Amino acid sequence: MIMKPGTTTASPGMLLGYARAGAGRRSLESQIDELTDGGVEPNRIYSDNIADLTTARPGLSALLDYARAGDTTVVVGIDRLGRTIDEVFVTARELARRHIGIRSLDEGVDSTEVAGGMIVGVLASLAELDDENRSVRQSRATHPRPDSTAVGRPRALDDDQVALAERMRARGDSVPTIATRLGVSRATLYRSLAERRSVR
Repeated sequence: MIMKPGTTTASPGMLLGYARAGAGRRSLESQIDELTDGGVEPNRIYSDNIADLTTARPGLSALLDYARAGDTTVVVGIDRLGRTIDEVFVTARELARRHIGIRSLDEGVDSTEVAGGMIVGVLASLAELDDENRSVRQSRATHPRPDSTAVGRPRALDDDQVALAERMRARGDSVPTIATRLGVSRATLYRSLAERRSVR
């Protein structure tokens, strides 16, 4: 059930309540009673009586449509802002972005106070971090890294090239000549030859 606000124009600093039913929590009616006791007018309380994660939250959407900068969203507990941690973070970020305060009766959080503002700021920052992490995960899924089963520096010369280098060395060719022929530095050539000898 959504208790729609009246037609009166909202004034700065208006308290807007939000209640959301959920498994194992106090009833929607008791939340509304607590919000009313906390100073929210009954006709300024929005509610969602749903727990399904796939269902939209029309009550919260209506509150966000109505709220203006300077208003404060009052909830019984911070967890009422979302059905998952991600939803709580995202809702907190949206409210902070629009300069709409958050007051939680259970936790005693009030974003209009210094400590409360810091807590809400942290929630908003965590939402930003989650967005960044999600973007990185999506990028990795779309552009997977090349196979990296080998440990350490990749070999600059393959086995055939190392064998050729050994044959050239055996017939008396100088290291600079062999390196130039194979297109590698002398250090790379020395390292490749040493690795070949170490595995024999």
